[in-house]
Amino acid sequence: MRQSVRYDRRVADFNYNHLRYFWAVAREGHLGRAALRLNLTQSALSVQIRRLEERLGQKLFDRVGRGLTLTEAGRIALDHADVIFATGDDLTATLRENGRSRQILRVGAQATLSRNFQIAFLKPVMGRDDVELVLRSGTTAELLRGLAAHHLDVVLTNHPPGREGEKTLLTHKLAEQPVSLVGSDQIMGSERRLVELLRRHPVILPTLHTGLRSDVDALVDRLGVELQIAAEVDDMAMMRLLVREGIGLAVLPPIVIKDELAQGLLIEGAPLPGVVERFFAVTVERRFRNPLLKAVMPDAGPLP
Repeated sequence: MRQSVRYDRRVADFNYNHLRYFWAVAREGHLGRAALRLNLTQSALSVQIRRLEERLGQKLFDRVGRGLTLTEAGRIALDHADVIFATGDDLTATLRENGRSRQILRVGAQATLSRNFQIAFLKPVMGRDDVELVLRSGTTAELLRGLAAHHLDVVLTNHPPGREGEKTLLTHKLAEQPVSLVGSDQIMGSERRLVELLRRHPVILPTLHTGLRSDVDALVDRLGVELQIAAEVDDMAMMRLLVREGIGLAVLPPIVIKDELAQGLLIEGAPLPGVVERFFAVTVERRFRNPLLKAVMPDAGPLP
């Protein structure tokens, strides 16, 4: 008996040549260079892209100067085109269906952010066969520009962004970690009283003009202690290395040094009352939200 096969009319009408033309332009970022590579005129290539946009009902490119940048819909179309054509290459090379569609999550993290916190954030999707992670680090300003350009799905930071762009940026509070004075057992000895530790030992502090440093300075002022500052550092990973070297005690959330605490290399001397490190995820209002965000931040809501 002959099996009946039904085709979805929308799939049958979809022109993958148009998608390949779009793919070439998206990868080149320039209509002229893509036309040259495809051996087409720019006007002919422009017509093909326009037909794809009409078919999808979405604008795929914005013109910036002489170049082209992807819209949000264009970024999504590029993700799918990458998978489609990579799978086609695999099929041609191996004659078997070993290419499987994968979801991509692009995460930007402030360069100074705790690596342990980043791993904890990504853990729900790490190791999944159907997920590819793209991780980038940089300054918050750089990462937010990438977020606005749809090159990133989420930005991790320990301070909320400014009010510029407040109509589109969504800031989600992920966690709040207590902060303690930590150091080696050799330096700290048996003393656990915060005031005595601050008076007796040099301290490694976050740099000025950060939220954490402001909270620490306010606490020290209330305690009436004059600090001996060993170093001011804007990178928690570097603070962790310096405190391991024994140059002083460090003001850090225990999550940053959880491995050293477990191994007994460092100890938590005294908590800093009222001082916490906050972690935020920043997203942007989008019509097409990456579904993987729900896996990594299921309970996070935007700040009021």
